[in-house]
Amino acid sequence: MGYTPGRMDVLFLSPNYPPEMGQFSRGLREAGARVHGVGDTPVHQLSPEVRRSLASYLHAPAMGDIEDVRRRISTWLGGRRPDRVETLWEPMTMLAAELREELGVPGMAPDTVRGFRDKPLMRARVARAGLRIPKTIRVRSVAEARAALAEVGFPAILKPVDGAGSADTHRVDDLAAFEAAVASMRHVAEATVEEFVDGEELTYETLCVNGRILYESVCRYEPVVLIARRNEWISPIIQALRAADEPGEAAGVQLGREAIRALGMGTGITHMEWFRKADGAAIFGEIACRPPGANMVDLMNYADDGDLYLDWARAVVTGTVPDRAPRRWSSAIVFKRAQGQGNIRQIDGLEAFVARHQQWIARVDLLPVGAPRRDWTQTFLADGNIVVRHPDNATCLNLARDAASSIRMFAA
Repeated sequence: MGYTPGRMDVLFLSPNYPPEMGQFSRGLREAGARVHGVGDTPVHQLSPEVRRSLASYLHAPAMGDIEDVRRRISTWLGGRRPDRVETLWEPMTMLAAELREELGVPGMAPDTVRGFRDKPLMRARVARAGLRIPKTIRVRSVAEARAALAEVGFPAILKPVDGAGSADTHRVDDLAAFEAAVASMRHVAEATVEEFVDGEELTYETLCVNGRILYESVCRYEPVVLIARRNEWISPIIQALRAADEPGEAAGVQLGREAIRALGMGTGITHMEWFRKADGAAIFGEIACRPPGANMVDLMNYADDGDLYLDWARAVVTGTVPDRAPRRWSSAIVFKRAQGQGNIRQIDGLEAFVARHQQWIARVDLLPVGAPRRDWTQTFLADGNIVVRHPDNATCLNLARDAASSIRMFAA
């Protein structure tokens, strides 16, 4: 690792995975930083974007072995100190915080990051700020899970304490479903048993500098993620709403602002999930100090005509983010899942959809004929996606629903 005087040196954990991290690496480079990556991807397998963006790279073959990664980084640094330590991959956020503390580098401390990673602790801190949360009980054994279920009641949600996305997350409506879920989670060291919230599922995203919110966005899921994750025939939709300050979303936006304050967010991107009840009440779900997955950063960029990858990097490097014009669009991404197994053999309805709505289509990124299907149970990205956008929220959603129902992919 070599440093250049006058330029910020950023140690960036996992610059190549998940795939969108290449864009954040690019953002750091364009913001003027020298980027020093640490990841488990062999150097010859790094994406071209990441290769162009990195000044140096440390291959750590097992990023899950935190102590091994820490030792390798210490040896690699050789007593030198970067200006920043950053990561946007959730499993690495605690290591980044610990490295900042050890190296005396500015940024969020381990206890702050723990509040974003440990869901029971997160909800306790949010609840102390007076915000409404689902009843949540931490469990470490089957016996504790059964006792918690007796207190929470059906329906309930079981999920890992330090999970990401909806992996190993289960809704249980009866004892048989509960026992099956517990059996499938035996590899999980700590979990929560939570009250099920019946409501529309939305998100709230921000870009913050030292806790000051400089960018806000609200998205909605159709259907809720747990249903989309468990029904292969569904083409899930995520919609970025045109404005974050509309009356229907105001309660969730305020909830998010107060949660960020309660948890002591520093500089970076946040992604919060919340529920809107039928009476309009907003209930906190969870929040992470990293960007959302499922191509949602791209989705927000299409809505903004902006570059959130670069704006995050500017926040890290310069502590400032350029002012943005009001959002011009609502955008929506539709994830397609092929029928059948094997390779993509046929795509129906796409040409007709394009002919109907060409001016509102921002992206078509479907797997080509001949490509193998992805495992839809392991990735929300499924077999590709279509992004549409329109100045009107309702029209944008109708365009997305048309893509969901009229375009079909087949595999064999």
